Amino acid sequence: MLYKVSDLFDLTHTRAAELLEKCEYPHEVLPRIKPFILALGETLPISEFLHPSPTVWIARDAVVAPTACLGECIIIDHGAEVRHCAYIRGSALIGRDAVVGNSTELKNVILFDNVQVPHYNYVGDSVLGYRAHMGAGAVTSNVKGDRQPVVVHRGSERMETGLKKLGAMLREANQSIPREVILSDCVYEFTRENPQIRRVPESMLQKEKHGRDNR
Repeated sequence: MLYKVSDLFDLTHTRAAELLEKCEYPHEVLPRIKPFILALGETLPISEFLHPSPTVWIARDAVVAPTACLGECIIIDHGAEVRHCAYIRGSALIGRDAVVGNSTELKNVILFDNVQVPHYNYVGDSVLGYRAHMGAGAVTSNVKGDRQPVVVHRGSERMETGLKKLGAMLREANQSIPREVILSDCVYEFTRENPQIRRVPESMLQKEKHGRDNR
């Protein structure tokens, strides 16, 4: 059976819970991120959030480096840190106490609370669960080389997504190793019993085998 939202994410650790609850499968959330951020932003109290541009909301206790570049449709939640030269291109919901590091780029993403993308990461068209961490230089590959829509696989099951861009769905507390390109031919797991990164051969979001992936 294909992984569902309820299999991967603890929705008590994100402001996007209402959105994710409406989606059965994780990839279904991606086209809905931008309008959700715009609607949610209008409800955020001015006593807690700065509103420096029409579609950007920043918690007053968040730390955003003056050298960071902010696009449109962005929410940066309480306690988050956006470091030097980070590029938040747009449509990004950054959770509480999350870290967006030096030269990291975000586009069309939901970062749950306490997510860390701290060093030279690219995260596009993705959802990172509570306390997920990407190693230095790790990136998501969200476009197929042949530019065809992504097909979701798990075992013998497959589902047409209709999406030409689909990055990664990282479970709670998952970690990626430094300089890794996170493809969709595996699920990355981190367990307390065995605190090592391991690749699970059963695919959650495997792109078609034909065509090389690139950003």
